[in-house]
Amino acid sequence: MVLAGECSKEENVLVVDYKGDPVDKTKTGGWLGAGLILGTELAERMCVMGIGMNLVTYLVGDLHLSNSQSATVVTNFMGTLNLLALLGGFLADAKFGRFLTVAIFSMIAALGATLLTISTSVKSMRPPPCDNFRLMQHGCIPASGGQLAMLYASLYTIALGAGGIKSNCSGFGSDQFDPKDPKEEKAMIFFFNRFYFCISIGSLFAVTVLVYLQDNVGRGWGYGISAVAMALSVMVLVAGTPKYRYRVPEGSPLTVIWKVLYLAFKQRKVAYPKDPNELEGYFTANVAHTEKFRCLDKAAISVVGNRSSPEKQSKKRSSTVTEVEEVKMVVKLLPIWATCILFWTIYSQMTTFSVEQATYMDRRITGSFLFPSGSLSVFLFITILTFTSLNEKLLVPIAGRITHNSQGITSLQRIAVGLFFSMLAMAVSAIVEKKRRDASNNENNSISVFWLVPQFFLVGAGEAFAYVGQLEFFIREGPARMKSMSTGLFLATVSMGFFFSSLLVTLVDKVTKRTWITNNLNKGRLDYFYWMLAILGAVNFVVFLVLARRHEYKVERDIQEIELKDDKVEEAVKGMDV
Repeated sequence: MVLAGECSKEENVLVVDYKGDPVDKTKTGGWLGAGLILGTELAERMCVMGIGMNLVTYLVGDLHLSNSQSATVVTNFMGTLNLLALLGGFLADAKFGRFLTVAIFSMIAALGATLLTISTSVKSMRPPPCDNFRLMQHGCIPASGGQLAMLYASLYTIALGAGGIKSNCSGFGSDQFDPKDPKEEKAMIFFFNRFYFCISIGSLFAVTVLVYLQDNVGRGWGYGISAVAMALSVMVLVAGTPKYRYRVPEGSPLTVIWKVLYLAFKQRKVAYPKDPNELEGYFTANVAHTEKFRCLDKAAISVVGNRSSPEKQSKKRSSTVTEVEEVKMVVKLLPIWATCILFWTIYSQMTTFSVEQATYMDRRITGSFLFPSGSLSVFLFITILTFTSLNEKLLVPIAGRITHNSQGITSLQRIAVGLFFSMLAMAVSAIVEKKRRDASNNENNSISVFWLVPQFFLVGAGEAFAYVGQLEFFIREGPARMKSMSTGLFLATVSMGFFFSSLLVTLVDKVTKRTWITNNLNKGRLDYFYWMLAILGAVNFVVFLVLARRHEYKVERDIQEIELKDDKVEEAVKGMDV
C-alpha cells in the first residue's frame, strides 16, 4: 500500500494507486475520490469555524479578558493555524504524501478538539462568574495563567492538526483529476469552486448549530461535536483508500529552493554562458527557461573544481534549469502574495470586533429568544454559498462567452473583486459602528443587531471571489511538484492577515492610549479603526492592480518559451549536421 509515496523503480510513475501501480482512471480519482476528501475539509471547517467565530465571546464573557486581548488571542490562533499549513505542505511534498499527512493531522485535530471540550467543561478551568465583566468592577477576576494554559494547549493542538489538513486537502483533491485529459481538466477547474462551496456548508453548520449549542446548552457540547466530526472524517478518508490517486513526493521543495538560492549567491561573480542552452539540464528541463530573475540562472552554471589538480578536476554539482525555474515561479508569486494579506486582516474583524459589537446591540427576535452573537457569521457563509453558486452557474459562463475563456474570469481578476469588496466592507463597518455607538450613548437605546449584516455580506462576497481566486492562483501558478507547499503559501497569506490584525490592534492600543478599542465599546472609537482599515485596503488595492497587470500566467509563458526552446534545438541540430 502506498502511503509515503513509494514507487516501483522499474517505472517512473508520478501518479499511482494505493498499490503503487499506474492508476486506472475508471476505478480511481474523479469526483468520487475528490468527494471523500472533501469530507475531511468539511469536518475541519466545522471544527475551526465553530471555535474561531464564537471564541471571543467566551474569552470576554467567561474568562473576563479585555476586548483587545481577546481579539489578539483569536487572531493569533487563526494565524498560527494557517501558518502551520506550511509545515503540513512541506511534510507532504517532502516525504509522507498528501494522503498520509491529512490522515495524521486529522487525528491531531480530533485530539485538540477533545482537549478543548474538557477545558471548557470543567468549572475549575474558568474564573468565578461576573456580571459586569466589561467594566471590570470589583470582584471580576480574569482567568489565571493556569486556566489559560489548558485553553492555549487545546487551541494550538487544533491549529497544528487543522494546518496540516488545510494545506493538503485541496491539493489531494485536485490530484484526482488529470490535467492532460481535457474532460478532467475542466472538472478540476470547477473543483476549487465546489471545494469552497462544500466547506462553506461546514462553516454554516458551525455558526448556526454549534454556536447555538455553545451559547445555550454548553461549550462542551459544541466542541464535543467537533471532536466527533473530526474522528469520523478520519474513518471516511481511510475507507476511501482504494479510490484515490496518489502523487509521489519528489523530495523536499525547501531543499531545492535553498540550494538554488545558495548556489546563485555563491556563483554570483561567475559569468553568464553565451547561450542559455549551456545551463545544466537545459534541453531535458520539465519547465521552460525564462529570462526573468536571470541572476538565479547562475545556480545552473557548472563550475569546474580542483583546478590545482587537473587529474582530479570535476564539475561541482549545480542546480538544473528545472529547479531554477521552479524557484523563479515561487519568487514571482511573492508580490501577489503580499498584497493578499490585507484581505484576511479585514476578514479577521468578522471573528473578533464584529462579534463583540453584536453583544451591545438588540438581538431579540421573538419573545425571549436572542440571536447568538457568533451566529452573525451565518450571513457571511450564506453570501459565500450564494456567490460561489452564481460564479459556477451564471457569472463564469457569461464571462466565458465574453472573454472566450473557459475559466470566465482569471484567478487574479477574482482576487481583485474580493479586495474591492473587503475595502467597501470596512467603510460600511465604520458607518454602522458610529450609528451603533451614537444610539447607545445619546439615546440610551441599542439598535438592531441586523445592522451588521451588510458588512458580513460584503466580506462574504469578497471571500467567495478572493479565496477561490487565491487558492487557484497559487496552486496553478506554482511548481507542479510543490502543490502542497503552494497551498501552504496561500494559507500563509491568511496567517499573516490574522497576525497583522493582532499587530494593528496592539499598535492602535499604544498610539491611541486605549481610546479607540476599549473594554466598553460605547466608550471607544472602533469606527476610527475600521476607517483606517478601509484606507489601507484602498492603497493595497491599487498596488495589487499594478502587480496583477504585470503578471504573466504560467501556461501562456510556457507555451511561448517552449516554442522558443524548440527553435533553438532545431538550430543546434542543424549546426551538428553541418
